[in-house]
Amino acid sequence: MALVIPEVLEESCATRQALERLAAKWRILVVYALLAGSQRHAELRRRIPGITQKMLTETLRGMEGDGLVERRVLKESAPQHVEYALTDLGKTLQEPLAAICEWAAGAAGRQS
Repeated sequence: MALVIPEVLEESCATRQALERLAAKWRILVVYALLAGSQRHAELRRRIPGITQKMLTETLRGMEGDGLVERRVLKESAPQHVEYALTDLGKTLQEPLAAICEWAAGAAGRQS
């Protein structure tokens, strides 16, 4: 399979749009956390040090809007119980992220 190099400098490029969405500070970390399975908001906050409740909520809403995360209501009555999970589209990020991790580990070894 030949490597396709997109016109990422063009605003209309789908690759550029995807990179801009995923480049948000917390999104990739949320994907990594959710690769372990569905989790509630509080669980995600514990797993992602440094993220605030507000930022986690905003990040999850944005990812839900992009079709990467789904929100499931477990209990309708107050207090409402909600969990988040990767959609099928969100799960497709596992392989590219694994490749980035492999690259990072190799690059770190070469810097020494």
